[in-house]
Formats: sequence, structure tokens, C-alpha cells
Amino acid sequence: MANQLPPDLSKKNLSEMQFYVTQKHGTEPPFSGRLLHNKREGVYHCLVCDAPLFMSDSKYDSGCGWPSFYEPVSDSAIRYIKDFSHGMERIEIRCSHCEAHLGHVFPDGPQPTGERYCVNSASLNFTDDKNGEQTEG
Repeated sequence: MANQLPPDLSKKNLSEMQFYVTQKHGTEPPFSGRLLHNKREGVYHCLVCDAPLFMSDSKYDSGCGWPSFYEPVSDSAIRYIKDFSHGMERIEIRCSHCEAHLGHVFPDGPQPTGERYCVNSASLNFTDDKNGEQTEG
């Protein structure tokens, strides 16, 4: 069961797409996310609760249309849930801190993990290592 939104974060604080993705388990259109082509060094956080999820050095261009990573910042950062929606069998990934929907993980990524964490930009907030600038997906 998903946690409630933090008291200081309501539907009006999220864009329609951010709410749809993180709270309704939706998917943004491919190749539309603000962080898809981001190549800066830094940390990708959960947009809802700001928990760190992925480091920029694990991001790569998979060509799938969504930001892709080969590993999370820690084993405890991500929650994995079997997803049988849309007639497919997939593994949904959520923020383990607040249960925000992030995307899915697939076993077709690069080494060293062989995994592709396919993440909606709309579920992420990026913090640049050099200047601390934040960019919402």
C-alpha cells in the first residue's frame, strides 16, 4: 500500500504529469522527459520525497526514450513489485521511502549489473554536483 503524500506536497504542487506518473503509476511519453539527455554529474532524487535514487555515473543512453540507469544508489533505495498490467510481466520500481512510482527494471542492461532501470523523468529531481542546481523532471 502506497504511503500518503507528505503534508507539504499535494496534487497542486506536482504538475499533472508528475502526479500521473508518481501517484497513478503512469508513464510519460517516450523521448519527452526533461532529464532524458541530461549528461551533468550529480544525483537523481525522488521528486516526491527527495530520497537519493541514482548516481549520474550509472546513467546511460539505452535508446528506449526514458532515462536509464544500470544500478540504484543502494539496495534499499528501490522497492520492486511484480507488475502484470497491460498483458505483460514486468518489475515495477518505486521509491522505497515514499512509494512513488518510478518506472520498471528490465534484464537487458549493460554490465556490471545487466539491468536497465527505465525511469520516468517526471518522477525525478536532479541535483548537479558542481553548482547544486536542481532540475525537476
